[in-house]
Amino acid sequence: MKIYLPLDSAAVALGADEIADALLFHAKTRGVDLTLVRNGSRGMVWLEPMAEVVTDAGRMAFGPLTLSDVPALFDNLAAHPKALGLTEELPWMKAQTRLTFARVGVIDPLSLEDYKAHGGLAGLKLALGLDKAAIVAEVTNSGLRGRGGAGFPTGIKWKTVSEAVADRKYIVCNADEGDSATFADRMLMEGDPFTLIEGMVIAGLATGATKGFVYIRSEYPIAIDVMQKAVRIATDAGVLGASVLGSGHAFDMEIRVGAGAYVCGEETSLLNSLEGKRGVVRAKPPLPALQGFMAKPTVVNNVISLASVPVIFEKGAEFYKNFGLGRSRGTIPLQIAGNVKHGGLYEIAFGLTLGEIVDKIAGGSASGRPVKAVQVGGPLGAYFPRALFDTPFGYEEFAGKDGLIGHAGLTVFDDSADMLKQARFAMEFCAIESCGKCTPCRIGAVRGVETVDRIAKGDSAAIPLLTDLCNTMKAGSLCALGGFTPYPVMSALTHFPDDFAPMKEAAE
Repeated sequence: MKIYLPLDSAAVALGADEIADALLFHAKTRGVDLTLVRNGSRGMVWLEPMAEVVTDAGRMAFGPLTLSDVPALFDNLAAHPKALGLTEELPWMKAQTRLTFARVGVIDPLSLEDYKAHGGLAGLKLALGLDKAAIVAEVTNSGLRGRGGAGFPTGIKWKTVSEAVADRKYIVCNADEGDSATFADRMLMEGDPFTLIEGMVIAGLATGATKGFVYIRSEYPIAIDVMQKAVRIATDAGVLGASVLGSGHAFDMEIRVGAGAYVCGEETSLLNSLEGKRGVVRAKPPLPALQGFMAKPTVVNNVISLASVPVIFEKGAEFYKNFGLGRSRGTIPLQIAGNVKHGGLYEIAFGLTLGEIVDKIAGGSASGRPVKAVQVGGPLGAYFPRALFDTPFGYEEFAGKDGLIGHAGLTVFDDSADMLKQARFAMEFCAIESCGKCTPCRIGAVRGVETVDRIAKGDSAAIPLLTDLCNTMKAGSLCALGGFTPYPVMSALTHFPDDFAPMKEAAE
């Protein structure tokens, strides 16, 4: 008997380790020869812990499991009270376009043989037959853009580093996933670590870099453990080392652990931390692509950006580019959270409207009340009201509505949410997490909290002050922390005036 049970952090938090112990106990008690594989999560977080039992018909899903549900898994599966059906036939799975996450939840994360059996290393082998310029061109032609922030074209960044002249170059993976409602990086590292390794090796081939670092926040102990083990396995197998797959190209990797400062998700703060310095923002220029880690040319990419590279080479740039809309090509792993019925990870091509995502995929609010707002892009993203739910999910489309996609995390709020309190939270978050490097962020966020508090007490004259302060922060901050904090504040003021109106009336 073979059962898959996630080691994913969300599943573990919901009791997966206890379910694993119970499975092994009952198998031993009944004399059942059980193979238990701890895999990644399929992304249906509301069904975790979700076990998959291998049957002649395919993998059958059961969840959310409690300890009392375990014994019945060794009886008539069709009669199990938590039986969901074939995993691949579940509506959540069938409607997705899984490219980057194709193997997550399917394979044993630390089995290189399992990885290769599901298409792993095919992209790297193809890339080994190309020169640097051809590799960069393939990534450029795919339309791949950064999946962790502003959506900068990946090919342009790689080209800059590739053409830079230096005795040493680096690939740095930004796995400091600090935004609320974001967990794709963690899920990918926990469920399919070799695809990130493969993507980083290809980046090294494209740029001439021979060393890579994955910077992971300390709050991700399972991801850290899985990545460290995967690097050792890849090194022993010759995927990493002095001669990648016997090609003569060298590429080594290290896993580095950050202390969890939000600002270290900004690439220059991350580089300072990686060098053992205080995590503060660097002024630009120089760009990291020219003077990054240890002042050497450095590619800094998000986990999902790098993990999307292997499928681009395996399937071809045109295949990948055929998904999406406008300048937003390929797929995006939506991370759905907040007051929502179906929270989890859902990979789909760019182009669905926000309303389709919230109402159809996420199933509306968990409370059953009307959805009032959705914050897209983490704690610095704008709050979109239902009036903007027709906005297609794309970089330029969201920017055109004064929003940003960022890491594609979506936090759903029902009509009981107080948007003035949410505006205050954004300012307070920035005040707490600011590195203190620049005045607009360091001072502006503190003054912003005070100004919101004045509005809450009925001082309507503070509203234009808050607007002016937001404009100053947006124009003068050195990084996204201060520069994007105005997005949630201004969207709250603009789209939800009723939440501020009682304060105005009290002042009058």
